[in-house]
Amino acid sequence: MSNINTTLQALWQETSETESVRQRLYHVLRQSIIQMVLPPGQALSEKEVADTFSVSRQPVREAFIRLSETGLVEVKPQRGTYVVKISQGAVLEARFVREAVEVAVVRQATAKGLAPEVLTELHDLLERQRRCIEPHDTIRFYRLDELFHKTLSLGVGQQAAWKVIEEVRAQLDRVRYLSVPDTTPIARLIDQHADIVAAIEDRDVALAEQAMRRHLREIFVSLPDLVQRFPEMFDAQETASLIEEATP
Repeated sequence: MSNINTTLQALWQETSETESVRQRLYHVLRQSIIQMVLPPGQALSEKEVADTFSVSRQPVREAFIRLSETGLVEVKPQRGTYVVKISQGAVLEARFVREAVEVAVVRQATAKGLAPEVLTELHDLLERQRRCIEPHDTIRFYRLDELFHKTLSLGVGQQAAWKVIEEVRAQLDRVRYLSVPDTTPIARLIDQHADIVAAIEDRDVALAEQAMRRHLREIFVSLPDLVQRFPEMFDAQETASLIEEATP
């Protein structure tokens, strides 16, 4: 548990002191679950978390409730709080929602065009992502990946769209962390990002939509493999038929 506590405290230092304690706790625990620092099935103790950050148990309890609302933990009365195992169904539903929103975003970005400074920022993010390939820095890559998609949404003035994406991506991101580097190489994802930017610059709406769909459907390739490789991470009550039914 000491290694986990060290990671939790490091993530705590990355949060903003201007945020409430509850908000900081939520961000730290959410990121720890997504990065598998707190793996599926892990029991969470209000007291241990409160002691780790030297805070009272009330904001910890509130953070647990918010995490349960996003489907990352389950609060069992009289039994405790546990990190939920990955649900294939929840992952595929989240992917469906995210594709609907992000395809609409990229359609607007291509049809109306992006400001030069936004395009410059996207190219800068691509370059920074490429520097993650050689050291296999998956954590840094996924932070830059999140920033890439956020920049697209905010670049067309769709803050509400980004909030929707943030809500559903938690279910997807645990799978994405598991998939790199063996199932889904970082370089492949960066190439897909580059294709999206190129289509936007060419003002080719159909190609931009196609590039975004291909990028977000990468999970159809990785998910079946991950279920076989890490069965302990997934909800055992679900069957592989979910994948077959959802594959386009």
